[in-house]
Amino acid sequence: MTDIAPTSTGEPAAELQPKPQVTRKPALPALTGLRTLLALTIVLFHFTPSGLRWNAHPWVSLYPLVDIGYVFVSFFFLISGYILAYNYADRGTINPADFWMARISRLYPVYLLTMIISIPMLLTEWQVRSHTDFWEGAIATPLLIQGFFPNLATFWMTVTWTLSCEVALYILFPWLMRLKWPTKTSTLIAMVLGLWAVGMVPHITYIFLNPDHLPHMADRYSGGFWVQFLKYTPLPYLCTFLAGLTLGRLQGAWNLQVRGRMIAGIAGFTAMWFVTYHLADKLPYIMIHGGLLTPIFALIILGLSGPSPLASIFAIRPLVAVGTSTYCLYLLHFNVFMLIHNYHLPEKLHVQSIDPWISYVAVVLLAMGARRFVEHPMQLVIKNWWKRYRDGQKEAARLAA
Repeated sequence: MTDIAPTSTGEPAAELQPKPQVTRKPALPALTGLRTLLALTIVLFHFTPSGLRWNAHPWVSLYPLVDIGYVFVSFFFLISGYILAYNYADRGTINPADFWMARISRLYPVYLLTMIISIPMLLTEWQVRSHTDFWEGAIATPLLIQGFFPNLATFWMTVTWTLSCEVALYILFPWLMRLKWPTKTSTLIAMVLGLWAVGMVPHITYIFLNPDHLPHMADRYSGGFWVQFLKYTPLPYLCTFLAGLTLGRLQGAWNLQVRGRMIAGIAGFTAMWFVTYHLADKLPYIMIHGGLLTPIFALIILGLSGPSPLASIFAIRPLVAVGTSTYCLYLLHFNVFMLIHNYHLPEKLHVQSIDPWISYVAVVLLAMGARRFVEHPMQLVIKNWWKRYRDGQKEAARLAA
């Protein structure tokens, strides 16, 4: 979904208050490179080029992977929890206000940019929705609470419901890290699997009860309050996020060496290949969308969370370079791609013969530019403002005492 996830380059969310020296965790460039591939697959899922269904040999065609690109949204929620635990698990008590400002400073500037770019979509919403829905969506979306309303989740900026869900989970994070977490490897593994199983219960229940009274098994085009609730609201992703936090703890407790990471990574990618090319079309959509593949994703994350020959494949410089911008890419890609084609820019620029590929490149370059000129600079501005504000508060309290 989402860089809807925090950076997996090892760059921790900025701490905005003086604290004891914290040892900087090793960078995880392979996860950053993986995020590039996940984000590009989501782009291709939303805007699939007509020539991608190459059936010369189904095992080497990319289409089956792209066709289930929606599963990588839950992968991003898992990575998000994992990276937060990886970066914060050893820091002691987290100040909630500092943590939330660190998150806001990183996330909201690009979110605001996306809102501005997407104003034509807002005008379209006025035409296709009731006035009540329009004003509710227009208020909820800037406040990042649209994900709490299934019928408004895709209002204005289609994919940003994921960020709304992330923010809800970030609100919980400082208190989740205050819990007494187990340190035994076997217990942490059992927790990951247990959270996965609990997280699947609502989706299995949906299949048996069919509360939306659909005439057929739910698919990606199905509507209904409850299917939208499972797809777009924060609660169904809580267990995946918690599994990510647990996985981050497991990374610290389980001293996996190169061989162990290779086994985990190869097992994860092999299982992903088997599901993609042999099982995906036979499994219920609502379960795949809801995190059925979480154990497979967990193996892949563990396999890439340290030096190994497998990790070096995903840590190549071009993938890592784009990977630092995946949050911008995810947030911008849908509406920007739509605007490019709504305004017929490829035709006007006489590059339609190489479209949609030129559009993909344009979206990636825009995301990298947004990362460099909007996300990072504004993060520093907000971080420095917050530090001055907190220092001023402390000084005022000192003088008052």
